[in-house]
Amino acid sequence: MPQYLISFPGAAMQLTPDEFEQAGKDANAVVEELRDAGVLVFAAGIDESTDPVMVAADGTVTSETYPQTKEFNGGLTVIEVPSRDEALKWAAKIATACRCSQEVRQVF
Repeated sequence: MPQYLISFPGAAMQLTPDEFEQAGKDANAVVEELRDAGVLVFAAGIDESTDPVMVAADGTVTSETYPQTKEFNGGLTVIEVPSRDEALKWAAKIATACRCSQEVRQVF
């Protein structure tokens, strides 16, 4: 069965502290719904207090990231569902809970 990554950058959430707290509760409710439906593989928010590091093929570690991923600091969910349409339905629920658009990509 195909798996899909549903994600968003943290900057997409333009919320007050109260709205952010409620969005967290709403997002957790969707994660529970995903779990209950048996389609959840993994869900998490990116810890923005920890800087990313790069590990090169030779094992060298540097304090940096790919330039195009500097803004990827929001959240991600991986689900396993029978179709892209089903993934889009779940993404819509996550978008409603998080109050921001979600990107959907099939993974392998």
